[in-house]
Amino acid sequence: MAKIQGAVTVNEQRCKGCNLCVVACPTDTLSLQPYEVNDRGYHFAYMSNPEACIGCCSCALVCPDACIEVYRVKID
Repeated sequence: MAKIQGAVTVNEQRCKGCNLCVVACPTDTLSLQPYEVNDRGYHFAYMSNPEACIGCCSCALVCPDACIEVYRVKID
């Protein structure tokens, strides 16, 4: 059986750093960028622990601005 790994992409310019995706992530994959801000002045979400992502889509479901896309990648 193939192993599945998740991959999250965040639209950094639209993200307002509300932290809902970070709280919703069951594997602590996402964090808010501590040092960088986007053009609007917000700390944006990013994958701080990409190996832990299981592709559950919890982050994308709670994002109020639809900034997050989740992909599932098959690993042989």
